[in-house]
Amino acid sequence: MAPLIVGLAGIRLREDERAFLAETRPLGIILFARNIGSAEEIERLVADAKAASGASLVFIDQEGGRVQRIRPPLVPRYPPAAAIGRVFEADEAAGRRAAYLVGYLIASDLARFGINAPCLPVADVPVPGSHDVIGDRAYATTPGAVAILAGAAAAGVKAAGGFPVLKHIPGHGRAAVDSHVSLPVVDASREALEADFTPFRELSALPMAMTAHVRYTALDPARCATLSPTVINLIRNEIGFDGLLMSDDISMGALGSDLADNAAAALAAGCDCVLHCNGDLAEMRLLADHLAPMAPLAARRLAQVLNGRSAPEAGDIEAMREEFAALTGAAV
Repeated sequence: MAPLIVGLAGIRLREDERAFLAETRPLGIILFARNIGSAEEIERLVADAKAASGASLVFIDQEGGRVQRIRPPLVPRYPPAAAIGRVFEADEAAGRRAAYLVGYLIASDLARFGINAPCLPVADVPVPGSHDVIGDRAYATTPGAVAILAGAAAAGVKAAGGFPVLKHIPGHGRAAVDSHVSLPVVDASREALEADFTPFRELSALPMAMTAHVRYTALDPARCATLSPTVINLIRNEIGFDGLLMSDDISMGALGSDLADNAAAALAAGCDCVLHCNGDLAEMRLLADHLAPMAPLAARRLAQVLNGRSAPEAGDIEAMREEFAALTGAAV
């Protein structure tokens, strides 16, 4: 099995993609808006990709708000995390319940297509002056509230039988630029960064997490978190996360153009696998040719993820949608 999670080009699995998946055996597939056709087309694409690759995990960024790859009429539109945070400010119990419900509902929406890993919750804590690449994707601006609401959303995903993905560890909230475009450099002190780590420390028992392509000069003046053994060691030993750790998209602008070198560096730093999202088959082949098979420890972490899946808890979806709407004012 290759330590890769890969994207696909379109709404149908091409034959060259099918052959690549069968040969490479990536650990997972990730979908984007370019892969979304009709409900039947999504189901077919997912089934074909899983059959070819043998992968059990199918990921998608489905947070609500701006980041929702599958949209109406296929699934409801959900409000951003910040809207749930506002409910929490007024009534903590109501906010916690709304966060749980949105996690459950999103995971349930995706399950019908065979997608089982919504890439949520976002546990980043924005600060004044930071880029809005996180913005309203964050539940709140205080670590305690973020930890509570992100934890409730993750619990909802798990209750629906899904796999939550904690992001972006150890924290993207101070970034002043969009890491999709260029590398954010955060000069905050080690002491100040402790606040950013708090939600991730509180949620360190979650099964999977995604790194931040951010360079924290107080931690490693030369390398961003994804490529830094120092930061990955902090994630493992100080924050306490021992689940499956994936890089953020290795093809993002923050890392530059040395795709294969960056992927190898991410694994050498301590990431368990590399995420490649753009669906460019030539790039995926380059990565597959340069990366060793999944390390034994990473394979054990993957097995723990899969073995730890909860059976879906039965729920009245329509009643839950009505409750969520009553709590948030957002019809879904």
